Amino acid sequence: MNNLVIITAAILGSTAIMLGAFGAHAFKKIISEEKLASFEVGVRYQMYIAITLLVLGFNLHFDLYSERLAFYSMTAGTLLFSISIYLLSFAQYWNKNLKFLGPITPLGGLLMIVGWVALIIRFI
Repeated sequence: MNNLVIITAAILGSTAIMLGAFGAHAFKKIISEEKLASFEVGVRYQMYIAITLLVLGFNLHFDLYSERLAFYSMTAGTLLFSISIYLLSFAQYWNKNLKFLGPITPLGGLLMIVGWVALIIRFI
């Protein structure tokens, strides 16, 4: 399980770096500053979770339910949160109505919170 957590952290971290670089250079030419700011929030939260999962992967054994819940919730939450923000940031550029993704973003945020609460419970 530790390898899965560390690999997930590495994938999230490396893609956050790549997307951040694209946002800073290529995307700012095609989407508005407001949309770019939202995009950057997705990248930032993705990186926060990547770093957190890296630390957890090296320090926990994942034999407790709360540890596994933290991993799965943070990972799923980050994917829902960040990917929905990325897609919503480009909806206008693509001339697509992606407003149905609006409720997905807070659901992802809620799952990330569940992950953090699971860690609190684990350490209590």
